[in-house]
Amino acid sequence: MNQFIDVGYMLKSIPSIASYLPVTFWLAVASMAFGLAIGLGAALVRVYRTPVVRQVALVYISFIRGTPLLVQLYLVYYGLPKLINLASRRWTFMAGFSVNMIPPELFAVLAFSLNMGGYLAETLRAAIEAVDRGQFEAANSIGLSRTATLRLVVLPQAALIALPNLGNALIGMVKDTSLAFMIMVIEIMGQAKIIGARGLRIFEVYIAVSLIYWATCIVLEQGFRLLEKRLGAFERRVAE
Repeated sequence: MNQFIDVGYMLKSIPSIASYLPVTFWLAVASMAFGLAIGLGAALVRVYRTPVVRQVALVYISFIRGTPLLVQLYLVYYGLPKLINLASRRWTFMAGFSVNMIPPELFAVLAFSLNMGGYLAETLRAAIEAVDRGQFEAANSIGLSRTATLRLVVLPQAALIALPNLGNALIGMVKDTSLAFMIMVIEIMGQAKIIGARGLRIFEVYIAVSLIYWATCIVLEQGFRLLEKRLGAFERRVAE
């Protein structure tokens, strides 16, 4: 009778799969960083109701939130080369540029960053608007410019408010990087599929990769909880 699950094969596959954790982390952290920049820009445009650009931001956010991440990944992976080829025919300084020079990891980071930016825009907008309006008025009363008010007064408080959601976003992005294998990026899910296909033990490697994702997300969750407690304690000391 065939063995229901080969525990030995599962345990043996964990180190090989886990060796690609740096790729997963790099994709997640880079996408989070660029997504924060995009999301903050879109949030500020919405908060300050910048003409024209605000409408563009609304369409962008609506599109990102209304389409699957996998579709966005394919749009970037197949659409960006078309734009590059078009630009290379029209602009001489790009004549020698080849799409094949771009590693698939960059396509993945671009798609994930755009997706993250669309969701973080609403998170950051809500956090900025949650800051007491008196803070804005106090900053204006002492002559701070809008930029200085944002940088020194509003954004630090908004970051603390948004921190739990930012932690959830990063954890979600770590799991979403599993889609990168669809455009030939080998991370932990990609390596798991390769090992499973090679040994014909698909179930075992999926259990192994799920344990790796689970452990990684637990570590990140605990790290963000500790950071939140320390920042909360620091804020209370400053208020006293």
